[in-house]
Amino acid sequence: MKYLHTMVRITDVDASLKFYCEALGLEVIKRNDYPQGKFTLIFLAAPGDSGAQIELTHNWEPEQYGGGRNFGHVAYAVDDIYATCERLQKHGITINRPPRDGRMAFVRSPDGISIELLQKDGSLPPCEPWASMPNTGAW
Repeated sequence: MKYLHTMVRITDVDASLKFYCEALGLEVIKRNDYPQGKFTLIFLAAPGDSGAQIELTHNWEPEQYGGGRNFGHVAYAVDDIYATCERLQKHGITINRPPRDGRMAFVRSPDGISIELLQKDGSLPPCEPWASMPNTGAW
């Protein structure tokens, strides 16, 4: 058995690609539009790690999706949790759970998907402004 991908439904392709690619740093691996089914599939992966993909599914007919907590989250290891969170903030992304411990942070996609960021190889020493930053919203 081999892990293939995790699928999340999105409502706005442009906003989602701005979040996942420009802010988070993932790359588009493949994109397929299916006019007969009225949907688009976009597969993304972290640079150099195409074996772990996320599939963004955009149904062309407008639809409201609930923010069910039963999904959980998507997680990525990052080289520098502080630099990653700073980059996300510069893109206007709220850091819902700051990396106070130098190890873990959470953000949300435009469609409310919870993204966990974990410091690769352990934790960085706690530092400001992160160490004293409170949680914002739900993560």
